Amino acid sequence: MVVEALEARPCAIAAENALGMLRRYPQFTISPAILLALLAAWWLATDVLGAPTYVLPRPQDVLRALLGGLSRPPWDKASYWYHAGITMWEAALGFAIGSALGALLGLVLSHWPILGKSWYPYIVGFQSLPKVALAPLMVVWFGFGLEGKVFITAIITFFPVLVNMMAGYQAVEPERIELARSCNASELHLFTKIIIPSCLPFLFAGLGVASVLSILGAVVGEFVGASAGLGMLLMQFTQAMEIAQLFAVILLLAVIGFLMNHVVSLVERRYCFWAQRSNATART
Repeated sequence: MVVEALEARPCAIAAENALGMLRRYPQFTISPAILLALLAAWWLATDVLGAPTYVLPRPQDVLRALLGGLSRPPWDKASYWYHAGITMWEAALGFAIGSALGALLGLVLSHWPILGKSWYPYIVGFQSLPKVALAPLMVVWFGFGLEGKVFITAIITFFPVLVNMMAGYQAVEPERIELARSCNASELHLFTKIIIPSCLPFLFAGLGVASVLSILGAVVGEFVGASAGLGMLLMQFTQAMEIAQLFAVILLLAVIGFLMNHVVSLVERRYCFWAQRSNATART
């Protein structure tokens, strides 16, 4: 019995280590497994079950179209790099403008409740308007240039940052404010040392959502009228029924959205590290 227990112990240790690896690094273990499962299901639906190519193209056709578009130089107007750069520039500008306005207005409306109660219903009503319906109006106001795409992207990214900033302001503990005031802290110190740091985790949560929505805003603006951009390519491929190229552009948009969200996460780890540590401690 002792020999069997000793032989079983290394297996138990190996299984425990493997389980610990899965828990600590799911992005390197579980995420690739999910990707392989999705690719296998895709291949099964197209090559085995015989799904029509105009409904679901084969993975190899999409990969061939993607590599064909990325193999061209960035200055070539037929290259995916060229159109992706334009879409990313529109998304980045709109994201920066909308996020800055959302964070600033969120602080103002939360600091002065009378302004918040007065303006918040109108902000919510404006946000509830379908952005696709506003896109033609952007063309009338700004034309087919960069300004219209940036404007509609800023509108889409504005609201998540605003709401999260207001939630972060309201989540500040009143006891901390009272303690700081009892120590003769000025309003500037209250704002910079207590309120802003407490709002940062909520702000980055809103920025993470807004970073993905910025790609949506740029593409919606390009749907209405554009001479370049991934949204314009989507419209062209849809009209020409080039489904493999259409899927290639959709995959490229998904990668761009993931990268923008990842950049926000990296900035959060740099400037909001205490929230990361508290979450890790809670999980432990």
